[in-house]
Amino acid sequence: MGKILIIDDESQLRNLLSRILGLEGYEVLQADTCKAGLKQLETGAPDVVLCDVRLPDGSGVKLVPQLKARRPECEVILLTAHGNIPDGVQAIKNGAFDYITKGDDNNKIIPLVSRAMEKVKAARQFVRSEPQAGGGYSFESVLGTSRSIREAVELARKVAATDVPVLLTGETGTGKEVFAQAIHGGSLRNRKAFVAVNCAAFSKELLESEMFGHRAGAFTGAMKDKKGLFEEADKGTIFLDEIGEMAFDLQAKLLRVLETGEFFRVGDTRPTRTDVRIIAATNRNPAKEIEEGRFREDLYYRLSVFSIQLPPLRERPEDIEIYARSFMERLASKIGRRITEISPEYIRGLKKHVWKGNVRELRNVVERSLIVAETGRLTTADLPMELQNAGREKGEFSDFDLAGIEKNHIRRVLQYTGGNKTEAARLLHIGLTTLYRKIEEYGL
Repeated sequence: MGKILIIDDESQLRNLLSRILGLEGYEVLQADTCKAGLKQLETGAPDVVLCDVRLPDGSGVKLVPQLKARRPECEVILLTAHGNIPDGVQAIKNGAFDYITKGDDNNKIIPLVSRAMEKVKAARQFVRSEPQAGGGYSFESVLGTSRSIREAVELARKVAATDVPVLLTGETGTGKEVFAQAIHGGSLRNRKAFVAVNCAAFSKELLESEMFGHRAGAFTGAMKDKKGLFEEADKGTIFLDEIGEMAFDLQAKLLRVLETGEFFRVGDTRPTRTDVRIIAATNRNPAKEIEEGRFREDLYYRLSVFSIQLPPLRERPEDIEIYARSFMERLASKIGRRITEISPEYIRGLKKHVWKGNVRELRNVVERSLIVAETGRLTTADLPMELQNAGREKGEFSDFDLAGIEKNHIRRVLQYTGGNKTEAARLLHIGLTTLYRKIEEYGL
């Protein structure tokens, strides 16, 4: 669930808090001084720090900036024996998440830690990328030579130069964020920020605050005004991944941004204007989501002014080797391995797999193979066992095997059409990409 550091010189209180938080599933670290706390921060990498205001070697209030400087994403909650308003105000100014009084506020600790932990996770779920000289992103980063992926790239190139919203659809792991970055890189906004946020990672309340920001006092812990991601992305692009997970009423607020270019910070009464391009993505079926009342039809039509469907990896087996070699080259040096070759058997083993996790799953498999490989060449022995055992060698079918019957039937149809795959796919009532996959699978 997360890691928490408690800095307090009262061992009894530390142990009590450790037990309470441990029962909630958190991993707990302890320190009794500022110096020990800073050391634990470096070695233990906690997500949240509970820190006493008065410590033997310093002030917890003054320690907050040091903690935040060394680990900016970490949230700090101060504990004080006496409710001291000036200390609390200064603590918030120094970057603390909140402060509570020992004893009186014990029932608030778990909910407060939970909110702090959620904020830490939220900070890790969006990416703000500053462009590099010359744009920073390129369609060259989209790999593959298959017809389906090149058609998707061509559509993305055409829409990149415009300012219309884009909806990317496709299974998990098909590279929707790579496409979003490439569209941003090919747009007139490419010298401004690209901000990506995973809508599935947050609760409704936190997502609204992260997207639109909030005013001081809007809710407990909102001690100062905060900019949202739409303001961060002003003049640039915001990528809303897994938008199908967004709460229904929050979708209405997003629709307002699309229609008027305005939104309200949480707790604000005045609208804030923004100039941002929206690219959204989902692995769900939008039509089905609308029919079942989980997604607003009006929002869908505004987002899908231009829609691009990304093909799953199993429908473009010719791209598997390209991705595998690219991952090998990029990851080998990263993990300190001198591996420069891939055996044909290894590639054949990859092509037998269904790849439900698509390109992302393939990357993980190649990275694992690089770690376990004992030579400078990837072989089938380096594949996970489920891939080593996947299926039988092509041609090993009995007369009663369904796969064998299918293989022979496809062969006969191809012979009938004189090798014309388009006509064969029509006669078989299957897609052309499916036919190519089966030809590759059966070695026809």
